[in-house]
Amino acid sequence: MTVADQVFGYYMPTVNLMGPGSVKEVGEQAKGLGATKALIVTDAGLNKMGVADQVKEIIEGAGLQAVIFDGAQPNPTDLNVEAGLKVLQKENCDLIVSLGGGSAHDCAKGIGIVAGNGGNIRDYEGINKSTKPMTPLIAINTTAGTASEMTRFCIITNTETHVKMAIVDWRCTATVSINDPVLMIKKPAALTAATGMDALTHAVEAYMSTIATPVTDSAALMAIKLIAENLRTAVANGENFEARNNMAYAQFLGGMAFNNASLGYVHAMAHQLGGFYDLPHGVCNAILLPHVERFNLISNPKRLADIAVAMGENIEGLSVRDAADKALDAIVKLSEDIGIPKGLTELGVKEEDLSIMADNAMKDACSFTNPRKATKEDVINIFKNAL
Repeated sequence: MTVADQVFGYYMPTVNLMGPGSVKEVGEQAKGLGATKALIVTDAGLNKMGVADQVKEIIEGAGLQAVIFDGAQPNPTDLNVEAGLKVLQKENCDLIVSLGGGSAHDCAKGIGIVAGNGGNIRDYEGINKSTKPMTPLIAINTTAGTASEMTRFCIITNTETHVKMAIVDWRCTATVSINDPVLMIKKPAALTAATGMDALTHAVEAYMSTIATPVTDSAALMAIKLIAENLRTAVANGENFEARNNMAYAQFLGGMAFNNASLGYVHAMAHQLGGFYDLPHGVCNAILLPHVERFNLISNPKRLADIAVAMGENIEGLSVRDAADKALDAIVKLSEDIGIPKGLTELGVKEEDLSIMADNAMKDACSFTNPRKATKEDVINIFKNAL
């Protein structure tokens, strides 16, 4: 069967609010969903900063009740989901509002899936394993990176196996997503860099995916262009509103692309690094991205040449093969400019763990749409090249 013969779906939230001040709409959106009490799922940092209280006040101002659960860890676990579910049930909440980056959104999705379907979040690893709607979710994003606020992906660490479970399910898509760049202004440079490279990885992997379509391609290429033009500025000066706003759009476009075209070995491998070592997802993606795409190059050099152009590289007079190299060079250069570590060794990754991580990466749902099929030895070698 050729790509032209296949049927493709397109998934995203029903309502997506963007722009400065859009967070102020959360109360009315909650009321419109018929909710009476919201569970705000966030992390301890945002709660301590008072951001969760601000959202709580907006919701209560619309005549609803709200409680805060701040137990979402940077790499949310099945135990975080269980703890949040207990609060949801104890407080009789009929709505979830996630506040933060990918960790808060994924934890919230996990809570919602189990609340609606029962069992344990581990039961839903894989594709479309749920059978009932989850608790309605409004996702308020505070970082320009994961796009988890608008995707059907939910990544939860299994604390027994130390594997990041990829849950891909259209039922865990938020009902409403909110991207307010004002909430992103105070993010530190290192977090801005990591989440920005996560967004770039989403767009690149979606563009290289075996199930990319003209619809996902358009979103992916625009995301790449905006990131190449704005990420350095956002890292250098976090209060540059234009750069922050453009990065908010870029990460959302990247989400539109990979939510429907899926991903590849970068994410499949990064999930193992996160599960084994509890490392920051965006940094792992950034380090792996040029190495995986160098492996993928022979599968479709023309697509990498397109990525080079989107990143602002001049490919005039170059062969497609040489233009593809320009894309890899541009990715490395961007990572270096914004302070991403050069290799996985700096993060404490050990060569003796590569074999089991390679096994797990090849089983990860994200690996299925990588444009070049790899053996276990290939994946190990990519890890080694990234050390």
